[in-house]
Amino acid sequence: MIGQRPREIALRTLLEARDGGFIEDVLETHLAAADLPDHDRGLCRELVFGTVRWRATLDWLISRRTQHRPQKAALEELLRLGLYQIFWLDRVPDHAAVHETVNLSKAMGLVSQAGFINAVLRASLRDGEIIRAELARLRNEQPALGWSQPAWLVDRWLTRWGAEKTAVLLAWNNTAPSTFARRNAVHFTAADLEEQWTEEGVKALPKSYPWVEDQLVYELASHPPLSELQSFLKGGFYVQDPSTLLAVAELDPQPGERILDACAAPGGKATYIAQRMQDKGEVIAEDSAQGRLETVKQNFMRLGLGSITAVWADPLQEAPAGALFDRILIDAPCSNTGVLRRRVQLRWRVRPDEILRLRTDQLQILERCAPRLRPGGILVYSTCSLESEENEEVVAEFLAKHPEFTLENQRALTPMTDGVDGAFVARLKKS
Repeated sequence: MIGQRPREIALRTLLEARDGGFIEDVLETHLAAADLPDHDRGLCRELVFGTVRWRATLDWLISRRTQHRPQKAALEELLRLGLYQIFWLDRVPDHAAVHETVNLSKAMGLVSQAGFINAVLRASLRDGEIIRAELARLRNEQPALGWSQPAWLVDRWLTRWGAEKTAVLLAWNNTAPSTFARRNAVHFTAADLEEQWTEEGVKALPKSYPWVEDQLVYELASHPPLSELQSFLKGGFYVQDPSTLLAVAELDPQPGERILDACAAPGGKATYIAQRMQDKGEVIAEDSAQGRLETVKQNFMRLGLGSITAVWADPLQEAPAGALFDRILIDAPCSNTGVLRRRVQLRWRVRPDEILRLRTDQLQILERCAPRLRPGGILVYSTCSLESEENEEVVAEFLAKHPEFTLENQRALTPMTDGVDGAFVARLKKS
């Protein structure tokens, strides 16, 4: 049936991810096995990610329509999918949202529930104007529920930034992220890469940010699958959000230096460090996960960068002996609250106590790496968290214990002020 295949894949993905798997991995596994045209693949991703993002608000709608009775997993996901299409997905006509959801329930063996699903969705359609007004009210009066984000996190942001800026952040977190490409300037000029993209049917828009060079970052407005692009396979670019480039800009690596990327996977910052060094010098890319370390190797090999060496190391354990480094980048494990729009499940998995636990790890990594930096060297600490406990407070506590370090600069990027995902960077110098 027309339109049923992407919805079936979406439903199977949502059900499998309930068991704890990363939804992006589950979805890509299903899509890799399915022969879907690009528009259906796009619809499938939109259904999965949108349903996860808006889960709390969707469940509020479902609860009111079902007299607050808990629903079995498959039925709950079907209702979420149907309601998401009706109230959030303009590209799907209302009648198609109901029709396809009911047919999907039958195809998945839930014939006895098809009538119930039909009734809930049609009743919601009849009350559509009222429901949309209620949803708008919720966003103002109960922003955590109205924007479908954790109440404890929204409360933190309201206290810190106030209602207006928090509303901008919450809306940002619920938008689909763009795909950005960082040009591999070691081997490709802007003209060469842009010409190849034109031949491959890639629509790329150059983007400008104060912390990166001109003609370095592009927004990929539309493109065939990256795995089919010769420009990608031959190392013309690396997919990377512009906010992540700030840390390397503050590190300011120079040709011929010896540099450590202490938490390197998947390799975006390490490869940008090598690029800024014109691939001259030594970049040691350490990570504690062997599988992720293989990804680092694959990335620098694809980009044709010979200055990087991937090394297994646990940043929480005693640092390995060796020559000191001129510069060290610590892109520390964090709560990732600055990238909630990219990591769609994260909002439902992160917990308040995790911030304090991660703060302990962040300080320990700093303690382990500090002795590996030569006198006069630069250490950059960065996260993709918006929380001060993981950012400014970590830096302040470290500096209080280490008078040999001075703070040269620190900066936070936020969607509200910079139009990019959240990031924090501090540049420290060792005397």
